[in-house]
Amino acid sequence: MRALVVFAHPVPESFGAALRDITVEALRRSGHEVKLLDLYASGFDPVMRADERRVYNDPGVNELPVADHLALIKWCEILVFVYPTWWYGPPAMLKGWLERVWVPHVTFVMPTATHGPRPGMTNIRKLSVVTTCGASWMLSKFVGEPGRRILLRGIRTLCHPLCRTSYTAHYKMDSSTPESRARYLQKVSRKIGKL
Repeated sequence: MRALVVFAHPVPESFGAALRDITVEALRRSGHEVKLLDLYASGFDPVMRADERRVYNDPGVNELPVADHLALIKWCEILVFVYPTWWYGPPAMLKGWLERVWVPHVTFVMPTATHGPRPGMTNIRKLSVVTTCGASWMLSKFVGEPGRRILLRGIRTLCHPLCRTSYTAHYKMDSSTPESRARYLQKVSRKIGKL
């Protein structure tokens, strides 16, 4: 299958980069064709400007500023997000990518008086998140894991109706150890390798 890994971390030598690398390696080892989109390294601008927002609902025109990114998500069948959870959600870079790239008339069909919104990304059959969280599992659950809900519920509704999801997180990252990080890398390799 065709797999797109969307990576969002500003520090190239971070543990997040190790997670990115193990994710790409596991996908390739499983025989998938993989493309990597590194949002920070590519210089993606997550800010939606006024002119872009004014044409957000205009078919065709709204695609122009993000056409290369739309081509990537239309290409893939597996979409994997690798990012750190900051303040219980995805980094602003990733949130901005979602807001700018997942435009109507491409990624979803706009609702009408008689129909709700309908998915436009039915090519995506598997959706996965690989993340780290400074908070504990319990506190993350108490807060509601906004990043998990945005991606595995919100974005999931725009994908194939039978799209499968998976979520892998290393909780208490701020107090992690070399051993806990090594175990997490192995877990990610196994889980992503099964996609």
